[in-house]
Amino acid sequence: MSTTALDVAAVRARFSALGRRLAFFDGPGGTQCPDEVIDAISGYLRESNANVGAPYETSQRTDALVERSRERAGHFLGCSPAEVAFGPSMTALNFLLTRAFARTLREGDEVVVTVLDHDANVSPWLELAHDLGIVVRTAGVTDELALDYDDLASKLTERTRVVAFPVAANSVGTAPDVPRVVALAHEAGALAWADAVHWAPHGPIDVAAWDVDVLICSPYKFFGPHLGLAFGKEELLRSWRPYKVRPAADEPVGHRFELGTLPHELLAGFVTAVEYVDSLGWDAIRAHEHALGERFLAGLPARVELYGLPTMAGRVPTFCFNVPGLTPEEAATRLAGRDLAVWHGNYYALETMRHLGLTDGAVRAGIVHYNTEEEIDRLLAALHELA
Repeated sequence: MSTTALDVAAVRARFSALGRRLAFFDGPGGTQCPDEVIDAISGYLRESNANVGAPYETSQRTDALVERSRERAGHFLGCSPAEVAFGPSMTALNFLLTRAFARTLREGDEVVVTVLDHDANVSPWLELAHDLGIVVRTAGVTDELALDYDDLASKLTERTRVVAFPVAANSVGTAPDVPRVVALAHEAGALAWADAVHWAPHGPIDVAAWDVDVLICSPYKFFGPHLGLAFGKEELLRSWRPYKVRPAADEPVGHRFELGTLPHELLAGFVTAVEYVDSLGWDAIRAHEHALGERFLAGLPARVELYGLPTMAGRVPTFCFNVPGLTPEEAATRLAGRDLAVWHGNYYALETMRHLGLTDGAVRAGIVHYNTEEEIDRLLAALHELA
């Protein structure tokens, strides 16, 4: 892993999408792709497009690509290649995995989610509550929107089967203490079910070190194509009966949770996205993002209301705020008029917005490693004008 400073100009030169004035602070909704990812996708379609399992050249190339994709996914997540599954999105994979797991649930079993969760790690459990009569409880947060571990512990009972939580909140940027959450879950005899979608562009994932049981993420949030990626411990995946067609293979075990033909061209992009991140190193990425986050927090106008932790400790550089006198949509629209791409609304973080009492949601600015100090300063100057 690199320990050198990030050469942001060199990074940005790898992205044709960044060669314009528009400053992308919309990473939490989906990052831009480096040209090498785009080239890998188109290259596959030009040179290797085929289905798997045939004896001719392009099919054999596709077989090799699928194997390579599993290897790179295992590298990225810190697990065996056999323990990964690809799908159309994190949400689709999570509904599929929770449905398979639900075959082991009984009425009255309990799942704990958190106020910080994206709805993709809440609604699958709510649907099972509707279908099976399980109980879904919600762990709270502190005044600064850190996870309240005491409240989480108080929600755990002998009937708790799952603790579902985010590795980082896509709304307010909070990054909970993963080992602490996992320990609480396992002490209660429950599975630790992690949503790493928003963490994945900001820091390394190590499912083995974290000891999570299931983890889901989305490559299009870490500079790859629109795709879903999941990990499950091998013994768990083998113990669940998946929803799949009869001829589909049972090995590797993660493949049992992939429905139909995979989007092979997107797998080519995924492999290249992981290699892109590796080429920079997490040390350089995290140091650069941390500095940009501190710059944003230090320059934020006092009249702008920030929701969440006021420092870079315990968070990723994703900031949720409102501008006085403007709705979130009005503020985002005015910023767009200044070539600043931010988001507005609830970003599917329904429990967070309900907790904050924000019917219309808030503005969200997300920083990733290809952002620059100049872009941060432009955003701050615009917020000073609006506030």
